[in-house]
Amino acid sequence: MRSIRVFCIAAVALVGLTAVPGSLLAQTKKIVFVAGPKDHGAPGRHEYEKDLRLLAYGLDHASNLKGVQTEVIVGQVPRDLSKIKDAAVIVLESSSDRVAEETHALFANPGVGSTTYSPEEMTFLKGFDELLQKGTGLVVLHYATWIDNPVGHEMLLRWLGGVRQSQLSTNPVDDWSMAPAPGAENNPILRGVSPFKYREEVFCKFFFPPDVKTTPLIVGTPTRSTIGPQVAAWAYERPGGGRSVTIGGMDWHTNLQIEANRVYMLNSIIWAAGMQVPEGGVQATIPADM
Repeated sequence: MRSIRVFCIAAVALVGLTAVPGSLLAQTKKIVFVAGPKDHGAPGRHEYEKDLRLLAYGLDHASNLKGVQTEVIVGQVPRDLSKIKDAAVIVLESSSDRVAEETHALFANPGVGSTTYSPEEMTFLKGFDELLQKGTGLVVLHYATWIDNPVGHEMLLRWLGGVRQSQLSTNPVDDWSMAPAPGAENNPILRGVSPFKYREEVFCKFFFPPDVKTTPLIVGTPTRSTIGPQVAAWAYERPGGGRSVTIGGMDWHTNLQIEANRVYMLNSIIWAAGMQVPEGGVQATIPADM
């Protein structure tokens, strides 16, 4: 009888131990990075895969962040959406659909001047939209904000709350002074973020519908361009749930070595994933040669 009791106690203890990893796993947030191929640009610029692998490294090795699992995909968002349906946030960095030779991380490129997508692509995009409607976060960087196809353009506008607009937006290469937007200093995404300067191509002068409420995060002021201060990053809480962040600057890979720049980008991803941004921002030491 005593041996039976010992066996039962041991079995209960084993069940308790095996239940702990499962409960921890349930709390883990999956962060999916999708980097378009490097289809143009000098070495060190538009290094989509290198940029996203560095950001993933930062989240994986942050000293004050737990409960994240990162995955980096190179090419495009899988057309089989079951592969990413458990993502808390999807981060996109790529080229646009501006020319036929370039590839966007999400949208197909049916050719310059195209005004629609194939039925198969529309089915995929509707499925992606459903993921976002269920609360999946979205972060879009730099050139990936450029979609000329009107169907994709309208979708991106709806998901982000603002979008690059032909004949309005611009992207000057300049020496930029970047600072928290007025009134946003206490936004959790800007924890640990101080003003910084860099040479960068910053997409800006985005179109914001007057009836859509977005939150400016970073205002950039170029040194030589006459466009004046511009919103260079913003956050958007989508109606019905889900969060998005758009970041206009991310051309030179080495700019991720600037701590304030890197911290606000990491914070943005964590916030869009529905997580609590740590006090002082996400802290991660990045190898100088990464």
